Amino acid sequence: MNKTIRIGTRDSELALWQAHTVEKRLNDLGYTTAIIAVKSTGDIILDKPLYELGITGIFTKTLDIAMIKGEVDIAVHSMKDVPTALPQGIVQAAVLERANTLDILVHKGNQDFLNGTGTIATGSLRRKAQWLHKYPSHEVVDLRGNVNTRMQKLQDNNWNGAVFAAAGLERINLKPETYIDLDWMVPAPAQGAMVVVAMENDAFCKEAVAKLNHSETEICTHIERQFLRELEGGCTAPIGALATIANDIISFEGVLFSLDGKEKRDIKTTVPVKEYHDLGKNSAQEILNNGGNELMAAIKKTLQQ
Repeated sequence: MNKTIRIGTRDSELALWQAHTVEKRLNDLGYTTAIIAVKSTGDIILDKPLYELGITGIFTKTLDIAMIKGEVDIAVHSMKDVPTALPQGIVQAAVLERANTLDILVHKGNQDFLNGTGTIATGSLRRKAQWLHKYPSHEVVDLRGNVNTRMQKLQDNNWNGAVFAAAGLERINLKPETYIDLDWMVPAPAQGAMVVVAMENDAFCKEAVAKLNHSETEICTHIERQFLRELEGGCTAPIGALATIANDIISFEGVLFSLDGKEKRDIKTTVPVKEYHDLGKNSAQEILNNGGNELMAAIKKTLQQ
């Protein structure tokens, strides 16, 4: 127990909350820890939409490099920000028990726009496509930054509302009273879950962190991320996925939308828990075979222009 586990994190309030949560749990188990905060490129460049930055791993790259250089031992991430393929030498060491999976709309106290025209802000292709699918007469504008920055931008602009992950706002007590649960919106794969990564050759840290793993959340996020990886093939797209477990049965819902939200391919299925290994992959294949291939080709073409 003599080694100090250096925990790498982004320096936003939410990221630090997540790192301190992991730190406390490791301390409770008798481990010594230190938190090391770094700024990620995704937090620095706020004037470009995420997909222009080659979104995959923008928030995790800086920490990956710090780990590979040996400056930190483990890193804590919002799992939905983590690319489905981890860099060589870095492994998933634990998935913590999942919090709220819902997306919410934060508004300004007036919801009349839901019945007419309105302007909603989000930096997520998935949220934008699902919003336009349901509210085709609305405009969706780009919104970047950590949750505190985005909340401030919502107040500073004349938008009607902005979409956030409930978990992030709840974790740092930023959830206002003026919000609506978007229970019709399929969340991002692994939304509401935190993941801890470690170096593959670091037996001490892997063993320590493994004690924090929540197996049910690990199974559900595995399915969702497998679905995402199979559909995307390295390209960003409006994809939602949610797996839940009850009475040894997994219920899974996965969706793929066109960028404008007009086209939708979805799948809903249930299987026994013991059959979870290829559920995400098989579900994605079903969507690809039912028009998803054409949809993905169109998305790639648009994003490359």
